[in-house]
Amino acid sequence: MYRGGAGQWAWWLHRWSGVGVLLFLLIHILDTGLVLFGPEVYDRVVKIYVHPVFRVGEVGLAGAVLYHALNGIRITLLDFYPELSPRQRQIFYGVVSVFILVFIPVAAKMLAPLF
Repeated sequence: MYRGGAGQWAWWLHRWSGVGVLLFLLIHILDTGLVLFGPEVYDRVVKIYVHPVFRVGEVGLAGAVLYHALNGIRITLLDFYPELSPRQRQIFYGVVSVFILVFIPVAAKMLAPLF
């Protein structure tokens, strides 16, 4: 019986971070497309991005991109070097460690203007 663990967390986080990045890209395409309706419409919509909620959203997006990239490297390593499979849990914990070490200072820097 499958009991989850690090592999399942890696899988879920990879899928959800990918969905988050995809949603951002779709929204970005739509708001950039507003320039077709004139600069006034585009500027009016883009002004809402200075709201603090969007700043927090940018931090979430940065976290999703960072995790997705780091876990993608983990997946690539496991695909090219199947002998690493027994150590996939340790590699996942390495991904989480690097994520935390990079994300915390970046998030603090990004959120600093709010405080």
